[in-house]
Amino acid sequence: MPVKNRLAELQPEIAAWRQHLHENPELQYELYKTSAFVEARLREMEIDEITPGVGKTGIVAVIKGRTNTSGRVVLLRADMDALPILEDTGLAYQSKTPGVMHACGHDGHTAMLLGAAKYLSETRNFDGTAVLMFQPAEEGGAGAKAMIDEGVLTRWGKVSEAYGLHNWPGIPTGQFAVKSGPLMAATNTFRIVVKGRGGHAAKPHDTIDPTVIGSQIVLALQTIASRVNDPLKSIVVSVTSFQTSSEAYNVIPQQVELRGTVRTLYKESRQLAGERVKAIAEGTALANGAVAEVEWIEGYPGVVNHEAETGYAIKVAEQVSGVPVHPILPTMGGEDFAYLLEEVPGAYIFMGNGDTAGVHHPAYNFDDTAIPFGSSWLVGMVESRLPIA
Repeated sequence: MPVKNRLAELQPEIAAWRQHLHENPELQYELYKTSAFVEARLREMEIDEITPGVGKTGIVAVIKGRTNTSGRVVLLRADMDALPILEDTGLAYQSKTPGVMHACGHDGHTAMLLGAAKYLSETRNFDGTAVLMFQPAEEGGAGAKAMIDEGVLTRWGKVSEAYGLHNWPGIPTGQFAVKSGPLMAATNTFRIVVKGRGGHAAKPHDTIDPTVIGSQIVLALQTIASRVNDPLKSIVVSVTSFQTSSEAYNVIPQQVELRGTVRTLYKESRQLAGERVKAIAEGTALANGAVAEVEWIEGYPGVVNHEAETGYAIKVAEQVSGVPVHPILPTMGGEDFAYLLEEVPGAYIFMGNGDTAGVHHPAYNFDDTAIPFGSSWLVGMVESRLPIA
């Protein structure tokens, strides 16, 4: 039976798994119920090896092919964590945990990889080893790195290639989009504390006003994108929080704190941005008689797809969907699959979720009709990259 037809046959069961996960979301590394559910489903299959507790609550499942003359290992990854968002979908299976919901479709990613696991464990129509990585803490916790640090790329055989997917609202359900090279941005955050001299609002000349200085810094930071960085190399600099040490109407505060994010597609832009945030904040403060303390925090690296592996991913996607893969521009969102792509060749692809609310929105919901396409693509990556001679 063709892969697409077999996965379509499994769709109701996989959708039920997805809806159970949606109803019972958990955050970051605290995925005890989620991991237990995933492990239980895996143990119902003919999986060769199941290892829970990798990266705290991650799970690794190993499926061996019918033959292993190649000695090669292909890794498939799904993220399992939810977001701290109050759900507003009205679904029958809406989140039972107030303030926590699967607003990014990780419930769908996990269910689709479980579906692929079931198919691969039954058919084993490949030569080599498939390593399935069920990952915690993609949303800000760097769960991929935690699992890498605990050997996901080596303990079950040296991984040759790694593949993952993410649902994408706005692309028709059952279709795919991808590009080689930079696909998603590196994420960085900063915290700037401007220390001046407070006083009465009626006597600004007796103060060093950190509010005015902080405002100058906010505007000056925008020159990183407009006047410092190469305009062909995308960068976003956003100040997202501005807080003073006083809430009184007639008090100039002693200090203000700015927080924000910088997103970059190229390593040289990332380094440049870090240097300029520090120089602009400290220099502006100094010019006004104040002091600025700057904390620069590097988050996820950028997702950079490998050229050859992107080509393999496109070929399978077009076989699954029956239509050409959509061209797509890079997005400035972040994704910790980037850590895998820094270590091994691979590709990360977007799969259509139809005309739905966007990810990270309280009305978002994963489209269950996309399941056969996503699971088939995952299966196809294993079978095409580990063909039986």
